[in-house]
Amino acid sequence: MPRAGLTPAAVVEAGASLADEIGFAQLSMGLLAERLGVKTPSLYRHVDSLADLAHRIAILAMIEVGDAVRDATQGRAGGDALTAAAQAMRAYVKDHPGRYAAGNAARSTGPDDPLLAASTRLLASLSAVLRGYQLEPGQEIHALRMFRSMMHGFATLEAAGGFQIDADVDESFTWMINLIDQGLRAE
Repeated sequence: MPRAGLTPAAVVEAGASLADEIGFAQLSMGLLAERLGVKTPSLYRHVDSLADLAHRIAILAMIEVGDAVRDATQGRAGGDALTAAAQAMRAYVKDHPGRYAAGNAARSTGPDDPLLAASTRLLASLSAVLRGYQLEPGQEIHALRMFRSMMHGFATLEAAGGFQIDADVDESFTWMINLIDQGLRAE
């Protein structure tokens, strides 16, 4: 019989929190069971495998970061929306590095996969930000890839302590966002 209060959602949330603490690559069913105070086999009543858990954490991450970007950018346009989206993504990676890593590692299993819907919502929010730049329709995908690459690179380097040079990281972030904004305006 499953432990009272333990549900698939609770297992995923606990797994996501543990991944944030120890790193997504270190996540295991044994460590999660220990965290939840259950025997490892009892987790399989709620998730099929470590891969299933990781996929569910990825879905949670895409929903959360998508909501954060949507909420941050509502009612904003142009450089203001771009800055808000970038700050929301940066904050999410800092606060949830394990979940974010899970989201980047996952691949959709097909058209009915909730990961696809969650990722599509995030991309829709980012596309709405880019519409303020009046890009040619064929250029939007390139702009999305550029923005995501720059945000991912900066935020993951920062979260890993990769900025060792004695200069204000916030200033570097602002400089980068201003450069992206100027580039998109020039396009």
